[in-house]
Amino acid sequence: MAPEPRHNPVRVSCYECPLRRMKQFRPFTEAELEFVSNFKRGELQADPGTTVLVEGAQSAHLYTVLGGWGFRYKILEDGRRQILNYVVPGDMIGLQGAVMAEMQHSVEALTPMTLCVFERSRLFSLFERHPGLGFDLTWLAAREETILDEHLLSVGRRSALERASYLLAFLFERGRVAGVVDERQRHVPITQTHLADTLGLSIVHTNKTLKKLSDRGLILWRDRGCEILDARGLEDIAGWTPGEPRIRPFI
Repeated sequence: MAPEPRHNPVRVSCYECPLRRMKQFRPFTEAELEFVSNFKRGELQADPGTTVLVEGAQSAHLYTVLGGWGFRYKILEDGRRQILNYVVPGDMIGLQGAVMAEMQHSVEALTPMTLCVFERSRLFSLFERHPGLGFDLTWLAAREETILDEHLLSVGRRSALERASYLLAFLFERGRVAGVVDERQRHVPITQTHLADTLGLSIVHTNKTLKKLSDRGLILWRDRGCEILDARGLEDIAGWTPGEPRIRPFI
């Protein structure tokens, strides 16, 4: 039986949010901080393997990832899964359901996750009262579109080796910007099955491809995760370069 997420009252005040202390996130104005603090209704704790949002569901909530890794995915009727993207601290999930009435994909926790819970019904007051936060939501949606563009390019045109290199370099960069990996902590918590379901490859083809990267000294595969030894080398194989660092918003 799949684990269920656990709803808790607010444990981390927005005024003391650890993400606000990180230089890569845009600071709130005092009025915005007060609004977001009142907007937050609790927290959600999710163990690895927990389904946080289900495709087709009409959720009353939106979530911001406060800690941990997760992924978005869709499943065909025969059980085949396509992982669409990964989520890290600072990312918002559930916005699609707020706009389109129901979720078009599911979200699962990769690691223990903590999520801030917001009431979907109050979303439009955010746009009415705080256009800066409204722009932030638009930015987050546009950034997601940009990421999916690159993922589609990878699946459609990159070779298997280039796809795997791109995805691992991309995840390392996402984790670095979110503060969950750095030069000392280089662990990305995905399995080979996650990689196969993201890359559109069989598990056998994925395993052979990862061995080539391992033999070149670019990665070190461990239990339930991968150590990124040479992110720049992965970027070179993929022909992909991360964008210039910039201040990004979160809610």
